[in-house]
Amino acid sequence: MVNYKELGLVNTREMFKKAVAGGYAIPAFNFNTMEQMQAIVQAAVETKSPVIMQVSKGARNYANGTILRYMAQGAVEYAKELGCEKPEIVLHLDHGDSFEICKECIDNGFSSVMIDGSSLPYEENIALTKKVVEYAHKFDVTVEAELGVLAGVEDEVSSAVSHYTKPEEVVDFSTRSGCDSLAISIGTSHGAYKFTPEQCTRDPKTGKLVPPPLAFDILHEIEKQLPGFPIVLHGSSSVPQDEVDTINAFGGKLPDAVGIPEEQLREASKSAVCKINIDSDSRLAMTAAIRKHLAENPSHFDPRQYLKPARENMKKMYIHKIVEVLGSDNKL
Repeated sequence: MVNYKELGLVNTREMFKKAVAGGYAIPAFNFNTMEQMQAIVQAAVETKSPVIMQVSKGARNYANGTILRYMAQGAVEYAKELGCEKPEIVLHLDHGDSFEICKECIDNGFSSVMIDGSSLPYEENIALTKKVVEYAHKFDVTVEAELGVLAGVEDEVSSAVSHYTKPEEVVDFSTRSGCDSLAISIGTSHGAYKFTPEQCTRDPKTGKLVPPPLAFDILHEIEKQLPGFPIVLHGSSSVPQDEVDTINAFGGKLPDAVGIPEEQLREASKSAVCKINIDSDSRLAMTAAIRKHLAENPSHFDPRQYLKPARENMKKMYIHKIVEVLGSDNKL
């Protein structure tokens, strides 16, 4: 058994309480590689922001859960080395789909886990979430649950259609399950193709797709039902068009990739939404920088030569999200 506190990590309880009261959201960035970890820590330290480093099932399969845990421990020490005396870093399991996976992560130093029973019947979702909560709380690990289903594909999480969260269910669900935060569905979606062209309109000036608005009426009703309760938004990458354009200009093929407009995420951050998940934007920033570098430097073959600009581009994106979208800067 490895306790996350021994690694210098924190759980989300106080972090979320401050965010809800302060009208901002904590960035939850997924990571698989050293470069992503370095960029996340550099951005968090420079902006004085708390941060959640997320590990998906796909990331654990790719990089190994033990390695990722040691990387998170390294992230804490790296933040201190960069001048942050008391970093607030969470190591979070994203979309855990079984009690066994959540238990394994808790036993191996994760400070927060998500149990995603959203595809199960309502009562089964409650029962599974409660089982994870009862185990996690023994070790002061916080638990995120999900009610409602997001469309889209990212890693091993996929659904063809979305089902908005029903506000009339949230009090019963959160009370009976005992979860610490609740991921809801109000129109965000996983992946770089969050909406089909048929779901969007086109800007007559640029020809770019304009996605449909988020269902803020549902969010506000949930806030009324659960005043002050931490709410989470998954699938909230904005899919920056400049990164998409760079990828396409240097040999990529991402036609009609579209994400969540940042002004809508900015509005959500000022509500009870205190955790916003961002994954695809990091992938796009990394890929855009690598494609551009290799196209402009065809003789380069040392990975450090193209991963350095990739790291810098991700760091730039993370800082932008923290400062301009989520408002979590200067909160340490």
